[in-house]
Amino acid sequence: MAEVAAEYRQRVDTLQRTLTGLDQVGGRLANARVLTFLLTAGPALAIIFGRLPTVAWWAVVAALMAFLALGTWHSRVLEAEKRARVAAQLNERGLLRLAGQWRKFTSKGEALLPADHLYAADLDVLGQGSLFQRLDETGTRAGEALLARWLLEPATSAAQVLERQGAVRELSGKLEFRQALVTEARVASDQKADAEKLLRWVESPSPLEKFAWVRPLAWFPVATVALSLLASRDLLPPLVPAIAFVVQLLLAGITWKACADTYERMATGESGFVHFERTFAAIAAEPFTHPLLQRLKAGLDTEGPSVVERLRRFSRLYAWAELRSSGQYHALINVLVLWDLQFLFRLERWRVELGKNARGWFEALAQLEALGAMATFAHENPQHCWPEVDDGDAHLVAEALGHPLLDAPVRNDVALPSPGHAWVITGSNMSGKTTLLRAMGLNAVMALAGLPVCARSMKLSRLGVLTSMRVKDSLERGVSYFYAEVQRIKAVLDAARAHPRGTLFLLDELLMGTNAKERQVASRELMRLLLQGGAVGAITTHDLSLTELATDPTIHAANVHFRDHLEGEQMRFDYLLKDGVVQTTNALALLRAAGVPI
Repeated sequence: MAEVAAEYRQRVDTLQRTLTGLDQVGGRLANARVLTFLLTAGPALAIIFGRLPTVAWWAVVAALMAFLALGTWHSRVLEAEKRARVAAQLNERGLLRLAGQWRKFTSKGEALLPADHLYAADLDVLGQGSLFQRLDETGTRAGEALLARWLLEPATSAAQVLERQGAVRELSGKLEFRQALVTEARVASDQKADAEKLLRWVESPSPLEKFAWVRPLAWFPVATVALSLLASRDLLPPLVPAIAFVVQLLLAGITWKACADTYERMATGESGFVHFERTFAAIAAEPFTHPLLQRLKAGLDTEGPSVVERLRRFSRLYAWAELRSSGQYHALINVLVLWDLQFLFRLERWRVELGKNARGWFEALAQLEALGAMATFAHENPQHCWPEVDDGDAHLVAEALGHPLLDAPVRNDVALPSPGHAWVITGSNMSGKTTLLRAMGLNAVMALAGLPVCARSMKLSRLGVLTSMRVKDSLERGVSYFYAEVQRIKAVLDAARAHPRGTLFLLDELLMGTNAKERQVASRELMRLLLQGGAVGAITTHDLSLTELATDPTIHAANVHFRDHLEGEQMRFDYLLKDGVVQTTNALALLRAAGVPI
């Protein structure tokens, strides 16, 4: 990790020097633009008022051309400056992640969290302090959503996990490429770029389709100008060009609403769309060896112009069509030359002929972004291992497993080697029971998404992860805490029955909303139902009667525990898992330590 941090710092320093240089160049160009403007305006006024001969117009034209050239140069410098600033921010974010300060990041994926998901809320997959908040380094809404979906929906096969692992491994060594994918999207938009609205324009019928007959008439202003010239030479009556101009007015009026609707659809969704040509150019230029990455890149190969050229054409056409946002200037020019028909019909042609596969381009980009975000995690955590995933019966075995979101996790071995194996975890308050459950579950989620895991080694089957930890009552729905637990347990059982290859259940302090006797009976029966159905898992409890499950010959339950000890008046924990049932409690000691006179 120290080497990764040094790499990020070096890149930040290099980019800061680049920014300093660009800022200096930009300042000089701004001053030069002011000077050339004065050299343009001053002599022009002098010529107009007779202070300079008319031959000086050549100097004015030269100064004007210099002013325009400097303006183009200056805009490119400003764009390069913005791009370097975004790239520097990406590397600074990397340093923050390595320093454990990623919980300040604003992208948490909370809006992507489905209600009543079977593990996401309990395991901190999305939301504040979540795995998603730690991982997300995507530049588009589609990439963000796909990354979240991979965390919420395990891969469909072990082969798919292995495929993602291979792609992530290759991308973990391509820092420059990974950052290039994100940089252009963030240059294009202050918020995450969303191509969906523009894709809907590409894929939906156009209001201009019913005016296809007008398309050849877009060049009618040429005829009007020709007729006007003939009329000026008395070769035609003046009424003829007047009638032609009236026809132009009618054409502009008839198509006005359709043109307005078409432009509005494009303008609403454009949001930096044209900037993605640089992103796709980076993909086209990058050599890949892994089959998944090669397939994604091959999906961008098109007959005819490349994706980059297609987006470049869209950019040019859209720039001309943007005159529509110029108010009165647009109205005048549109009447004179039918501007909207000229360029909106060309954009329609682009939509039909060159943009028809646009969704596939951005779906490939989303996959590369999600893989790139996971590769960044792998790059920053070289101490993590790549888990072995198979499609066999339920099992989870790990050596030195730790919680992946803790800065310095205490690691424990986990052994649930075959269906029907479970742990009953006992221990005093705050000793680490729930943290171990979350470490088991979150690492399983990561493994099944294609990520490396926080362990020395890990083997697991393609498990369905099921949890019950943060059950909440609901006054709004009129649901008590106990009934909320009941609903959660029912959901866990239904999901376990539906999963053909077995599940990993992680249950924290079950049925706390009822009395001890009923809790004991219900908890034992629930464990039997899950384990006899081929699941593996763990349950935490303060109810030591549940440890008797280890004596049941029909299941493979084992007792493990965490300990604590007092040093003076301070409670100490080592968070190391031990065999057997806990022999101590600390509730009264904790109350006394908190100042409660027990």
